[in-house]
Amino acid sequence: MTALTLSTSSAATLRADAIVVGVAKGPKGPVVAPGAEAVDTAFDGKLATVLETLGASGGEGEVTKLPAPSGLKAPVVLAVGLGEAPGEDEVFAEEALRRAAGSAARALAGVKKAAFALPVEDAEAVAAIGEGAALGAYTFTACRGTTGKKDAKNDKSAPLGEAAILGAKPRDKAFKAAVERAAAVAAEVNRARDLINLPSNDLTPKTFAAQAQAAAKEFGLKVEVLDEKALVKGGYGGLMGVGQGSENPPRLVRIAYTHAKAEKTLALVGKGITYDSGGISLKPAGHNETMKCDMAGAAAVFAAVVAVAKLGLAVNVTGWLALAENMPSGSATRPGDVLRMYSGKTVEVLNTDAEGRLVLADALTRASEENPDAIVDVATLTGAMVLALGDRTFGVMANDDAFRTSLYEIAEEVGEQAWPMPLPVELRKSMDSPVADMANMGERMGGGLVAGLFLQEFVGEGITWAHLDIAGPAFHEKAPYGYTPKGGTGSAVRTLVRLAERTADGDLG
Repeated sequence: MTALTLSTSSAATLRADAIVVGVAKGPKGPVVAPGAEAVDTAFDGKLATVLETLGASGGEGEVTKLPAPSGLKAPVVLAVGLGEAPGEDEVFAEEALRRAAGSAARALAGVKKAAFALPVEDAEAVAAIGEGAALGAYTFTACRGTTGKKDAKNDKSAPLGEAAILGAKPRDKAFKAAVERAAAVAAEVNRARDLINLPSNDLTPKTFAAQAQAAAKEFGLKVEVLDEKALVKGGYGGLMGVGQGSENPPRLVRIAYTHAKAEKTLALVGKGITYDSGGISLKPAGHNETMKCDMAGAAAVFAAVVAVAKLGLAVNVTGWLALAENMPSGSATRPGDVLRMYSGKTVEVLNTDAEGRLVLADALTRASEENPDAIVDVATLTGAMVLALGDRTFGVMANDDAFRTSLYEIAEEVGEQAWPMPLPVELRKSMDSPVADMANMGERMGGGLVAGLFLQEFVGEGITWAHLDIAGPAFHEKAPYGYTPKGGTGSAVRTLVRLAERTADGDLG
């Protein structure tokens, strides 16, 4: 991963392969952002004029490369757009810095070292720049063969090697902690991205569980893996019902971090469908190609637990990974079958493509048995949520209004787009079944909310719970932007980590 460092050197004297400066949209054209004074001086104070001549406006994510003048040690200047210039006595928003750093890092693929001379007002700005650079530099290489690797020194697809953040004092505890946190969180977001991008023939429930076991050993976490025999014996009808049609049997993984001074416990539950064909209710053509990403919720939970361990937060966090592969076969669950869930409730399966809620239901019940202070589940659960909120925003539902609001605010704070959604009680009746306690489907309109109501049925009484439906932002199929790559995004990891930080500080929401 891209190394993050702090430097007090001037942009004019630091030896690097490129200098990154910020440019904003001013009322009369582009304006050079704070932090780039030395670079502007090297251009005789005319950097903004030069950029405008080249067509730059300072718009968000806009990237312009220039040959450096003789006054700089670096050979290249990269100007990145920050969007609208802030007003008097205002500073650039952290998300603007994060996205600008990400855009710059993507444009500097193959470069060994770049100096980021972006506006640094405080430690939060340093964290945003570092996080954006590390996330923007991400590339997925696990499935590449030998092509393009013969000349590694000139590999333009390689990530930026080092991002040196200028204007931050390396010995300042706040700045040092900020960049260390940025590196830890970005590494775990990228871990989640790697898992999501892995093809389903490489990532099965068994191999996913093995990755959790390896991480647990590395970071001192406790891990327990229930295989198909243990799931059958334990009565996990949801997990087994979804996974029984595949040659790759399901797993339930418990991975836990504990702290001696922790006063609160969070349980995080992730949907981990390593491939979703829809089962017998087969998905139509054109909807199968990206279904390796249906385990993005479990990836986010796994990565968040590891991030919390790296940061040493004073909170107990337990991750539950509900892993299965949903395939059609002679042994697969059929529409009309009734499953007896781990909770004891029975569910009539009207659509085998509504499988995520079935595996989550078992995991939610199991997590509730430990009586945590709060449970948050994360899932690529419904296409209805994508229709409602688009492909960049995840929905937040909860059984507690204050907790829902808190999670929404946390997501916005860390730069993840989210929106609070209701759980209308009148929709619950649509899941009534004539043969079982309930069905796994209800009204089509408001389907994302119906799914949330289904999950709520399996949360222990009196436990605060929230559901994040990340179906939209979990997998990005369009052109990269800011620090968001094409493919797996690691959506919700940063929200979960910030929730853990707040909980450690005594503010559960």
